[in-house]
Amino acid sequence: MINQKTIQIKKAGETENKILTEIAFEAKRHWNYPEEYYQTWQDELTVSKEYISENKVFTVYYHDQIVGFYSIVENKKDFYSGNVFVEKGFWLEHIFIKPAFHNQGIGRILLDHAKQVSRKLGISGLLIFVDPNAKGFYDKTGAMFLYNSQSSIPDREIPVYILTT
Repeated sequence: MINQKTIQIKKAGETENKILTEIAFEAKRHWNYPEEYYQTWQDELTVSKEYISENKVFTVYYHDQIVGFYSIVENKKDFYSGNVFVEKGFWLEHIFIKPAFHNQGIGRILLDHAKQVSRKLGISGLLIFVDPNAKGFYDKTGAMFLYNSQSSIPDREIPVYILTT
């Protein structure tokens, strides 16, 4: 476990978009999905400067190196992204950690931070599209399974959880 005192969480700057995109792809590639999945996920995993300026995006530093990040996004209305239904509300998006730092307690630190930020903003819960490989992590953190949703990958479902703050 990493000593929490060696961790810093900061609001992301727009110029960090490339490193955040690299972390998103590296973390997702950890699960060895078929290469065509990453083509489908290209837009989903790319973090733009605009995304950072329009949402609450936080980076986690370990010894002055960005090793992960997360974002909180508000969807003001229900919509479809391709064939995926995305409901109105606040969502925990892009919670990614470099694989070399998995199982070190950083994910829990990020979730605790997201809860603190949410409480300050009056947000009672964060919806999460959960990678099937990360279900165990969310189950351990007390997030609650709600339902399975269609994925952006055809014929694949992903769980939706809620993290109460």
